Amino acid sequence: MKYLLILPALVLLYVVIGWLLSKWRVNTDADIIKGDITVYLLSNGVHTDLVVPTCHALMNWPAWLGTDIPSTVDTTLPYLGFGWGDKGFYLETPTWADLKASVAFKAMFWLSTSAMHVTYHAQPETGPRCKVIRLNEQQYRQLIDYIQSGFRDQQPTAIHATTYGTQDAFFEGCGTYNLFFTCNTWTNDGLKSAGLPACKWTGLDGPLLDVYE
Repeated sequence: MKYLLILPALVLLYVVIGWLLSKWRVNTDADIIKGDITVYLLSNGVHTDLVVPTCHALMNWPAWLGTDIPSTVDTTLPYLGFGWGDKGFYLETPTWADLKASVAFKAMFWLSTSAMHVTYHAQPETGPRCKVIRLNEQQYRQLIDYIQSGFRDQQPTAIHATTYGTQDAFFEGCGTYNLFFTCNTWTNDGLKSAGLPACKWTGLDGPLLDVYE
């Protein structure tokens, strides 16, 4: 009987430790007021993206990504969102109703590969799910390096697959999604890499959005 309690106990431990780490904030004294480069932390209610200027003196993202993207994508839009995640979720689960147990199991337990979801945006509107962050040049350089490291071999390799909309594309990702490194963990680590306020660790979007309340 005691063995039947192991799984619930592990789940509870994961939840409790995750909650505690999400409340532990880092880089709280970071200077994010004087920067003049505007980026956004954007959530769809579950998953977060890092949204950066499409073109800037420090980085021309369309040039780096190349031309191997859907023809519907308007690369002249001023902002570009990057969201790392499980490849199976991205390509096989356009809505939660399409989620398969096999896809979820592989994602949670290191059995799948990853992808980078790239979405072009007009001017994002700030609100509960969209937070504005001001970066200086050093911070943005660090964020650029981090985003590029999320691509397989740190270079864009397009995935030819059905996309979510008319302004997005997928690329092969680096690393493996799992219980301890989710899409939101990737975003959180990106902010930490630039010396910006973030959670010590989080697998969810809510705690990260709360950092920028």
